[in-house]
Amino acid sequence: MSSSDIFIGETIGTAVLILLGAGVCAAVTLKHSKAHNAGWLAITFGWGFAVLTGAYLAGGVSGAHLNPAVTIGLAIEGGTKWSDVPLYLASELLGAMIGAVLVWLTYYGQFRAHLTDPEVLKAHTGEEGMVDPAAAPKAGPVLGVFSTGPEIRNAVQNVVTEVIATLVLVLAILTQGLNDNGNGLGTLGALITSLVVVAIGLSLGGPTGYAINPVRDLGPRIVHALLPLPNKGGSDWGYAWIPVVGPLIGGALAGGLYNLAFA
Repeated sequence: MSSSDIFIGETIGTAVLILLGAGVCAAVTLKHSKAHNAGWLAITFGWGFAVLTGAYLAGGVSGAHLNPAVTIGLAIEGGTKWSDVPLYLASELLGAMIGAVLVWLTYYGQFRAHLTDPEVLKAHTGEEGMVDPAAAPKAGPVLGVFSTGPEIRNAVQNVVTEVIATLVLVLAILTQGLNDNGNGLGTLGALITSLVVVAIGLSLGGPTGYAINPVRDLGPRIVHALLPLPNKGGSDWGYAWIPVVGPLIGGALAGGLYNLAFA
């Protein structure tokens, strides 16, 4: 697998993952979207199908990691060379940022309408009018389209939740190699992984919104901070380290556990 294969596959695959995943969050969150208030089931299945699509696109090119936690887990397990890890991570972050920009372009009118709606502003700031940048809240009214956030803000619990959820994801991916004489499941593996993501969202996503992927959270959060969105509020950088560190720990633990229990 060449460097160009890794770069192209991971950038495109992750961009599509975020486009469809953050896209369903936009569809459910933004007023004047036909899917407004469709609920948690729509989000969990939307993210599952997003993983499926991105993995199918990139699987034959780069292996479709699409997630630094998966890359780290595979490197510890031995399926990915450590020398390739920096390129995987950089490509995944770039793809995630591209995907977030595409979501903004797709829902451009809905973002503007939502962020200038008096009811939205009143609900977010307690009064009608513009969001005061000097008193910007930790999480702006559309940050949930781009990034995750906790229902109860407790750093230890939030990290543990992300560790556990990501461990389940990465271990499920690694153990696919135990089937079919150790050759993995090919494209069928993408379907199984997408269903695992749906299961994680339904069962473990309640506390933090299940980032389970550092670039899924960090890339779009950077884009949220940079985009010219009116009244967008804060990007909650105080929380931003948790959906990065938690999944990386979970991915590393999954790689180590695989070597201990299954290798």
